[in-house]
Amino acid sequence: MIDERRRLPIGVQSFVKLREGGFVYIDKTRYIYELTRKSTQYFLSRPRRFGKSLFLSTLKAYWEGRRELFTGLTIAELEKNNAEAWQPYPVFYFDFNKDSYQRNGALEDVLDEHLRGWEEFYGGKQGQTLGGRFRSLLQRAYEKTGRGCVVLVDEYDKSLLEVMGDSELEEHNKAVFKGFFSTLKSYDQYLHFVFITGVTKFSKVSIFSDLNQLDDITMKPAYAGICGITEQELLAYFAPEIKNLAAAQQLTEEDCLVSLRQMYDGYHFALRSQGVYNPFSLLNAFDSEMIGAYWFATGTPTFLTKQVKQVQLEASRFTNGNIYATEALMTDYRVDNPDPVPLLYQTGYLTIYNYDARRQRYVLGFPNDEVKYGFLSSLLPVYTPASTAARGTDIFTVDEYIENGNIYGVGDIFKALFAGIPYTADDAPFEHYFQSVIYLVFTLLGRYVHCEVHSAKGRADCIVETPEYVYLFEFKVGKSAQEALAQIEEKGYADAYKADKRKLYKIGVSFDGEKRSLEEWEVRE
Repeated sequence: MIDERRRLPIGVQSFVKLREGGFVYIDKTRYIYELTRKSTQYFLSRPRRFGKSLFLSTLKAYWEGRRELFTGLTIAELEKNNAEAWQPYPVFYFDFNKDSYQRNGALEDVLDEHLRGWEEFYGGKQGQTLGGRFRSLLQRAYEKTGRGCVVLVDEYDKSLLEVMGDSELEEHNKAVFKGFFSTLKSYDQYLHFVFITGVTKFSKVSIFSDLNQLDDITMKPAYAGICGITEQELLAYFAPEIKNLAAAQQLTEEDCLVSLRQMYDGYHFALRSQGVYNPFSLLNAFDSEMIGAYWFATGTPTFLTKQVKQVQLEASRFTNGNIYATEALMTDYRVDNPDPVPLLYQTGYLTIYNYDARRQRYVLGFPNDEVKYGFLSSLLPVYTPASTAARGTDIFTVDEYIENGNIYGVGDIFKALFAGIPYTADDAPFEHYFQSVIYLVFTLLGRYVHCEVHSAKGRADCIVETPEYVYLFEFKVGKSAQEALAQIEEKGYADAYKADKRKLYKIGVSFDGEKRSLEEWEVRE
C-alpha cells in the first residue's frame, strides 16, 4: 500500500528545498512584507529548533528575487502591485549552525569559508583580515550590482554557547565577532537589510553594542508568531495529521488537540500575545503518530541544570508561577551573572505567564508538559546521581511500586537516593536538597498517577492516589517518623478517604539533616 501522507518538513531548514520538494509550508511571508517596510536591521531570539533558520532561508530567497518560490503565498498577493518587488540583491548569508566551535580557530575557519565563496563571485583580497575582507566584499557587491547588500546571520551565538565554561575561548570568539561584525556599523552605506538570529542575546557582545541601530523584535507582540506554530495555523494546515494522530492514539480529534496543547503549546514570547506550539515536536508527533518528548530529547545543556542547583533555585518555583524577571534581565544575558533565569527563558525552558505592571516584572513558568517533565527529569540526577534505571532508583520504578502497593520498595528507593547525594563544603544546606528531591520525585510521579505535594496547614505533605491505593506522606527533618504519623492522625488527614474503598497507607518519614540521610520510613495502614 502506498503511503499517501503528506511530506512534513522535519529538519528542513531550506525554503528552496521545502517549496520545490512539496513539503507542507506554514505561510509566514506576511512577516517578511512587514519587516522589509519598516526598519532595515533586526535581531530575533528564539529557542533552538523553533524555525529561525527556515525563516532566514525564506528571507534569503526573497532578497534573491526567487519569485517563483512564493507563488500562492501571502507575500505574492501583497507585492503584486509593487514594481520594485522581486529585484535581486546581493545576499551574504552566514550560517553558524553546521560547525563545532570547541577548538581554537574554529570560528575564524567558518568565517573564512563563507568569505572565500563570495570572493570567487565578487572578487576580493585574501591577504586582509577577516573584517577587511568582508568590508571589501560589501563594497564590491554594491558597486557591481548597484544595490545595497543584505546580510543574514543565522545562530550567531552558537560559537559562544558551545564554549561556555571555557572563558579563554569564549573571550576569543567575542573578540573575533567584534573585529568582524563591527563592519556592519562602519559600512552602513553599503547595506540594505540586516537580520540576525540567535538563541540568546549576550550582553556585552559587540555585535549589539556596535550595532545599536538593530531593532530587537524578540518580545514585540506583532512578531510573537514569527516562529513556531499558532493554534490557528495548527487547525488550518494540519487537519489531516490531527485526524491520523487521533486515530492512532484512539482519541477523538478534540481530545487529541487537548493533548497536543498540553504537551507542546504555551510558548509566549511577548506580553498578551498568542501562544505558539513547538514546531519540531509537533511535526515529529504527526510523523510518528505518537505524542512524545521530541524537542527535549535533542538535549538539555548540563550547565543549565547545574546552575539551577548551584544558585539553590527551589524546584517548586518552576511550577508554582513565582519566578520573576524584568524585561532587561530576560533579553540580555551576561556570562558572569549566576542567575540562570535569563538563559532558561531565552532557551525555551521558561515562558511568560503574566506581567505585573505595577512592579514592572514578568511572571515566568514552564510552557508545557514536554518542557516541565523533561527539565525536572534532567534536574533530578543533578541533585541525586543515584537516580538511575540501572539501579532501579528511577521514577518508573517508583511508579511501579506505587501502582502495586509496594510502599516499602518506595522507601528503599528514597533511602538510596539520599544516600547517593554527594557532599562538599560549599554544597547547599540539606533542607534545600530535601525539599528539592521530594518535590522533584513526586512532581515527576504525578505524570503517571494523581500526586499532589502540599505545604498548607491541614494537608499531608504529599498525597498519592492510584486506582487501588491512597498514600498519605508526612515528612520530618530532625524529628521521628512516629511524630510524622502522629500528625497524620491528629490532623485527620485521612478523614477525606473514610468512604473510599481503596487501601490507604499512612507513611511517616524522618530525615537526618546532619547525616544528610533518610533515617526512618514507618508505614501504618
